[in-house]
Amino acid sequence: MKALILVGGFGTRLRPLTLSFPKPIVEFANKAMLLHQIEALVNVGVKEVVLAIAEQPDKVQAYISNWENQLGIKITCSIEETPMGTAGPLALAKSTLTCDGNGPFFVLNSDVTSEFPFAQLLKFHESHGKEGTIFVTKVEDPSKYGVVITDESTGQIQSFVEKPQTFVSNKINAGMYIFNPSILDRIPLQPTSIEKEIFPTMAKEGQLYAFELQGFWMDVGQPRDYLLGMKLYLQSLQKKQPEKLAQGDSFIQPVLVDPTAVVGSKCVIGQRNESEEAF
Repeated sequence: MKALILVGGFGTRLRPLTLSFPKPIVEFANKAMLLHQIEALVNVGVKEVVLAIAEQPDKVQAYISNWENQLGIKITCSIEETPMGTAGPLALAKSTLTCDGNGPFFVLNSDVTSEFPFAQLLKFHESHGKEGTIFVTKVEDPSKYGVVITDESTGQIQSFVEKPQTFVSNKINAGMYIFNPSILDRIPLQPTSIEKEIFPTMAKEGQLYAFELQGFWMDVGQPRDYLLGMKLYLQSLQKKQPEKLAQGDSFIQPVLVDPTAVVGSKCVIGQRNESEEAF
């Protein structure tokens, strides 16, 4: 299987963190945000990941060989000479995504975090047999978002409503998808929005389904949301993988400490911390 990650541009919304590093390389819980996604894709059987990059490709490429060796996969870069939106990068990488057959492929926005249950998404996608499936997540205030209207019994998407002022749904696009290669025939080789230009047509044709994401979700593209996403991530580890957290009386959980860090015997680390350096 293959996957394409929309790496995007300068990450201006996440400044000052992105003044020194491209957004996907900014560390999130002691590893690059992009690496969290790639590891989850590898766990579901992805063998090649395409990074769709519009800006600073050299800085991202510097990490690729280590990740390839570490995970045993192939990582390629698809460089956009001009920004291609959220659908155009799929057309640009069409030959790579389809060169090995007609199997489905994943597409992710690089600045979302969750528990990444891609195996469940794949299983549901194969069960309905249509062209695409998107993860959706529930939010408390849907008036801030474009919401997804679905058939509750099947998950088939009926329509999208932008920032509704009366309640019609509390499910929003979570920025993670799986598609059959036939979607590439819909996308021109030019800047195109998958949310505004491709998804509505697919929904009208009955070719797009939604699968509700379980567990936490956050778009970490802004500093406040980055910090909240870190909190949710650590809480998830505490609940489901507590062995990954720091152990001992020096830590008020949840705390994540890098293996290279040394914490002195008289130090106490408070909740929701992640440490890289010695104390």
